[in-house]
Amino acid sequence: MHKCLKELQFTSVLFSSSSSSSNPPLSFPCIDKLNSRTQELDNGPEPSYDNVVTGYEKFEYPHPFLLDHGGLLPKLDIAYETWGTLNEKKDNAILIHTGLSASSHAKSHAKNTKPGWWEDFIGPGAHIDTNKFFVICTNVIGGCYGSTGPSSVDPADSERYATRFPILTVFDMVRAQFKLLDSLGINKLHASVGSSMGGMQSIAAAKLFPDRVKRLISISACARSHPYSIALRHTQRQVLMADPNWNKGFYYKGIPPHVGMKLAREIATISYRSGPEWELRFGRKRANENQSPALCPDFLIETYLDHQGERFCLQYDPNSLLYISKAMDMFDMSQSSVAALQAQRQANLVKYESVLKSSESDAGTLAEFCRQATGEQSALEGREEEQVEEPKKKTKAALTTLSSTDPATQDLVEGMKGINMPTLVLGVQSDILFPVWQQKEIAECLKASGNNRVTYYELDAMFGHDTFLIDRVSVGGAIKGHLELLD
Repeated sequence: MHKCLKELQFTSVLFSSSSSSSNPPLSFPCIDKLNSRTQELDNGPEPSYDNVVTGYEKFEYPHPFLLDHGGLLPKLDIAYETWGTLNEKKDNAILIHTGLSASSHAKSHAKNTKPGWWEDFIGPGAHIDTNKFFVICTNVIGGCYGSTGPSSVDPADSERYATRFPILTVFDMVRAQFKLLDSLGINKLHASVGSSMGGMQSIAAAKLFPDRVKRLISISACARSHPYSIALRHTQRQVLMADPNWNKGFYYKGIPPHVGMKLAREIATISYRSGPEWELRFGRKRANENQSPALCPDFLIETYLDHQGERFCLQYDPNSLLYISKAMDMFDMSQSSVAALQAQRQANLVKYESVLKSSESDAGTLAEFCRQATGEQSALEGREEEQVEEPKKKTKAALTTLSSTDPATQDLVEGMKGINMPTLVLGVQSDILFPVWQQKEIAECLKASGNNRVTYYELDAMFGHDTFLIDRVSVGGAIKGHLELLD
């Protein structure tokens, strides 16, 4: 017994000191790299999103802008880019809605020759033909590429909004875009087109402004966010907010939370691509087969994720990621959800009207009125909203066999009513972020709600959710066919 105790003590001493350990400590170059970047960013180079100052036009909306959950922005800027020519009737405009982190730069042009995120889909004779159409793409509000978002300056105190920026919805993004269309004199779009979160926006645009949207295209999107995608985005936000440099959103004068952003992007990338593609591309290959296994990136798939995270972590504002991903989570076209949001908005109109009645018109005073109207609490603290009594609903007969056995589906069918324009819904079988059953749900609920001009395509591409960025032939061909469909 005494001998065993001595042996245990000896073993403990061995492992308490690296100099006398039975094995040398592992090295962690990936951690050293992160620490080095933190030191470099301390009074070092600004993130790239802080330097996007050219290449886009800016629409300035000088009036207070009411958001669905009660927030008020004293004024609003929307960054946008255009391609093609608006015809005399102003009826050939196509509005392209972006995904979560995209800018308005969908296509290169004279003011910005860098390839856009949908470069090969837009242009003369392309799938979205600028010889025929006037194409518009915006950076959504809440973003960081020229439109008003958390990194913008609050006119009330000339400081960044940070997490004083109000919670926003996909519907808020669309309402802001239509303010831009008003300024351009465009009464009706030829088409509302979007992929991923952009596909949510295109549906929202058709719901909010059915008389102003002639055609609808929704690609790799959903009519309501479901638990799996919500869980993925929640995890990204938690990882980001756990970075000490996030500082509850007030990091603009210090070191940005690059570690949290890097890890959040790695999680997101797993959901953007597919297993079959990675089997072919990476398999079980290691970066260096001759080296001993390491806890830092070792397999090729690990080095790929590490690279994607590193590349992204200073390209996008962390607070924008938080706000916009939350807007995606809250998106729900179900009638009960839409009605509750509309009732909440109606109640908040009182605040909005009190600001408009202000005799003062300078930006600082309007901002102060907005602050007084909305209160002191941060948008991210989860304050309790006013409970608004919903109007009593009349019981209606189910529109489909499916919806008659599933109240949630019937609720969604009711919410999709009024979207009656020709609609293209596109899904990808390998998409794990927005699985094809969600695009089927959009198409089936639209049909059940009375839209008899719905086209549904399902692609077997292996690129997962990112197929809409890659597959020019299948995705581009479907888009072109729908846009140029004869009336």
